[in-house]
Amino acid sequence: MKKSELVRALHTNMKELRQGIDAHCGLVSTVLQGQLDERQLQRLLNMCPNRSRERTLEKAIKEAIDVLDESRKAFKSKRLEALRKRLTAVLVDAE
Repeated sequence: MKKSELVRALHTNMKELRQGIDAHCGLVSTVLQGQLDERQLQRLLNMCPNRSRERTLEKAIKEAIDVLDESRKAFKSKRLEALRKRLTAVLVDAE
């Protein structure tokens, strides 16, 4: 990785962190003032970086399960079947 790419990545990361801190400060202020309703809270939770990452990971796991499910007819692999079942269990536990 070039130094300029690293600097750009760090700058982007700092910008995202600042936005997250601003959002949290706004949330705390709103809660302290007693002005938070369920709709606002859900919107803030959906904006949370961890939540969007969770959705991305969940989508990738579902796609992997679908591929494994489709391939089980072509490949009689106990390991692939076990993997598919473990991934399915992880999704069920996460919900």
